[in-house]
Amino acid sequence: MKEKLFLPIVVDIETSGVDKFRCGVWQIGAYDLSTGEEFLQEARIDNEDEIINEPGSKKLVLEAIGKTEEELRDKNKQSQKHLIKKFFDWVEKRRLKNFLCQNPQFDVAFLEIKAKKYGIKKVFHYRSFDLHSIVQLKYMQLNGKFLIEEDHSGMGLTNILIFCGMKDERKAHNALEDAKLTAECFYRLMIGKNLFSEYSKFPVPRELLK
Repeated sequence: MKEKLFLPIVVDIETSGVDKFRCGVWQIGAYDLSTGEEFLQEARIDNEDEIINEPGSKKLVLEAIGKTEEELRDKNKQSQKHLIKKFFDWVEKRRLKNFLCQNPQFDVAFLEIKAKKYGIKKVFHYRSFDLHSIVQLKYMQLNGKFLIEEDHSGMGLTNILIFCGMKDERKAHNALEDAKLTAECFYRLMIGKNLFSEYSKFPVPRELLK
């Protein structure tokens, strides 16, 4: 009997800025690659949370996420604490509790800091899968070198999508859509096939086919 393939939980968060201690989490999206189950919920950021633009970025946080400050602080939405707790309740039901992120240092760190702030027990494993490293490894196998720009890795989200035969045509970010983009790239790299029907219009590159 063929052993069931257990794959990680793909996670993406939307925040009010890049500072993990001063900014808030207003949306969490996740996709369980093992079962196909999804999670997407929003919350209001805390009163003390700030809206901070990324240093050197020409695109403002509110422009990138397609939200106003009033929407991020909407009192009618659930609290950030409640959002984190509900997400952890969902994660606790997963078979494999490792996260897969485009940048775990960002998403996982935010979740850990917020969990500590609210006294919520962390339920996910401390090891994470990093899409960036997986793509660079595949790039190295095919090209004999890493993709480097000046003094740093050039494998940002745009180049990851290009390498996987895709492109991001959205105007604003959504956590579940970002998680599914990450999942699609991971699946193409690891399995060599298209995962979601909405991305089937982008052919899997020949060098990734299996």
